Amino acid sequence: MDFSDETEHIAIRTAIRQICADFPDEYWAEADTSHTFPSAFYDAMAGGGWIGIAIPADYGGGGAGITEASIVLEEVAASGACMNGASAIHLSIFGMHPVVQHGSEQLKRRYLPLVATGALHVAFGVTEPEAGLDTAATKTMATRDGAGYRVTGRKVWTSKALESDRVLLLTRTAQAEAGHRHTDGLTLLLANLKDPAVGIRTIPKLGRNAVESCEVTYDGLFVAEADRVGDEGKGFSYLLDGLNAERVLIASEALGIGKAALRRAVRYATQRVVFGRPIGANQGVSFPLAEAHARLAAAELVIRQAAWRIDNHLPCGEQANTAKFLAAEAAFAAADAAVQTHGGFGYASEYHVERYWREARLMRIAPVPQEMVLNYLAEHALGLPRSY
Repeated sequence: MDFSDETEHIAIRTAIRQICADFPDEYWAEADTSHTFPSAFYDAMAGGGWIGIAIPADYGGGGAGITEASIVLEEVAASGACMNGASAIHLSIFGMHPVVQHGSEQLKRRYLPLVATGALHVAFGVTEPEAGLDTAATKTMATRDGAGYRVTGRKVWTSKALESDRVLLLTRTAQAEAGHRHTDGLTLLLANLKDPAVGIRTIPKLGRNAVESCEVTYDGLFVAEADRVGDEGKGFSYLLDGLNAERVLIASEALGIGKAALRRAVRYATQRVVFGRPIGANQGVSFPLAEAHARLAAAELVIRQAAWRIDNHLPCGEQANTAKFLAAEAAFAAADAAVQTHGGFGYASEYHVERYWREARLMRIAPVPQEMVLNYLAEHALGLPRSY
């Protein structure tokens, strides 16, 4: 095994840090407080070619792997941008994976170059109010209408719906037949969000407020058949293709938040003097930070392993899910320790760790809760009976 840093990866980290240096914590705090999408940051990342890093070169992208994409998102989060920064670009970096893998050549030529340059914002519409994690219970219907479909239904937690031009939308085009899988009949459409038939309402939430999460209603939205991704009825399988990569990217973002929190906590513990010495000299302060460091380091190793396996086309479900679980736990523990290290000031917005804490908490819920990750590991890694 070779654990040395590759020159290319060092260069990526350096470049992302240079961009992020122009967007300090104050920028993100203001964007979060005012619920303002970080357009200047998005444009800077697009201008550097980073939005399209994982899109194939044939379609104007960088043609890089999940390892490189994960490094980009980790560094963005670690800059103090946390999820506000990562979520602003996450879907553009990888959300079009089903289109890359299964879209028609015409569909890829029409949209991928625009996504790669940052000119086209994209969102992801899967979760529904009643279905939740039970994707097979999707009720948003796409009914045949001439050379396309009419879509009616409702989605929730659609991030970037306000800014996005298109949404990768999971719909039901047929009910599953007896004896068939309950996930049959689901179809992916690359639908237009800037249409009068689409209604968008923001969902007030705890954190990551620079990137709104929305409830989106579709009232007879027409989607041309040319904007269908792959074959009708196979949308669920297309989603599964990208789940492991998504786990790794989310884990990398969590890792970045943990690093940002730990960096601020260590600085404060070194500078804050009480009873004649820095508070970091007290084991009650230093031990939680040292433990946070160790847990983040362990999570990072699993992230790198999982990304490497994806890029080398090896089975990686266990590694990707483990990475997501460990990184989410480590990030939240680091953020919580950072708040505790700051004492009362940890609750004050000006020190930023409360924002890190709010955003790190999200990683234990989305895009899949920790309990569902453990369900997967119990069944697929340990061979225990399926629980649901």
